[in-house]
Amino acid sequence: MVTGWFAGEGDDFTLLGTRCSACASVFFPREDSHCRNPGCAGGDLAEIPLSRRGRVWSYTDSRYRPPSPYVTAPELPWEPYTLIAVELVAERIVVLGQAVPGVTVADLSVSAEVEVVPGVLHEDDETVWTTWHWRPTGVTA
Repeated sequence: MVTGWFAGEGDDFTLLGTRCSACASVFFPREDSHCRNPGCAGGDLAEIPLSRRGRVWSYTDSRYRPPSPYVTAPELPWEPYTLIAVELVAERIVVLGQAVPGVTVADLSVSAEVEVVPGVLHEDDETVWTTWHWRPTGVTA
């Protein structure tokens, strides 16, 4: 889990971004030191919850084991997963994330609505590393 990138659980789960008070640019991952908009002289950055729903902007599947520091168990076979780039219209940004397990590229189409839900990046006997996943709306699994 990356502290400050998301909050809540279940239906209250949301990604957290920041908005510049001078130019209204929104950033995710969050920005806490300066406005990244090159056309902005800078303003205060305030934490904001991002929209929980967005539209599929693009998608693909990941069929290779990524290198460290991504955590994998080399003795286990690699399980492909689906990546989705989601447009958050109100924020005017695109956020990349994994689809919920079981969703494949065959289940997606550009402009389909998805929602952010909590997910598990990795877990061991002592720790569960939480992340976000995108789930097509109307799917409960």
